[in-house]
Amino acid sequence: MKLFAFLWLIGLALCHNVLLPPYGKQCFFETLKKNDELAISFQVGSRDPQNGEQLKASFYIGSPSGQVLVKKNDIDHGDEVVRATSDGKYTYCFSNERSSRVDMDVSFNVHGVIYIDFENPDSNTLDYAIQRLSQLTSDVKAEQGYLVIRERTHRNTAESTNSRVKWWSVFQILMVATNSLFQIYYLRRFFEVKSVV
Repeated sequence: MKLFAFLWLIGLALCHNVLLPPYGKQCFFETLKKNDELAISFQVGSRDPQNGEQLKASFYIGSPSGQVLVKKNDIDHGDEVVRATSDGKYTYCFSNERSSRVDMDVSFNVHGVIYIDFENPDSNTLDYAIQRLSQLTSDVKAEQGYLVIRERTHRNTAESTNSRVKWWSVFQILMVATNSLFQIYYLRRFFEVKSVV
């Protein structure tokens, strides 16, 4: 009887960043065998620290036959997983084709599960264990890179909000000071004694 197992392997060692210009699109591919899983996690942001807006892009995954397996529009982050039904190149794309306003910074990680047959004699060697440990370490490193990008995006949003609150507070202080000066002036004129000779 065959034993089957899935082993988490990272497709790429580092987190990738893509800059999508207005009406831009970037596509990538992974070559998978049947029963492999392709997992992609991504975050959309801006490289401009003054931009506190949460940007949104479109994302889709296509099969080797051209069939669209996953399609998401107007999302700012996501984690998508597809299982390969046949051997071939699976394409995934990020798109800014609906927006003409701003460049988008998309950071993404590609990882997945590769189908392993434990009856294969090569799967029980020290080299195999070292390769597996190396790939799991790379997976942790890629996830940390992804979290750094998310932290940068959220920090930009927080700094933009803090700036808006600061200027609104300055405006309120000026309005209160102006109102106070007007009231003092008005009350002094009201209680001023006018003498008639």
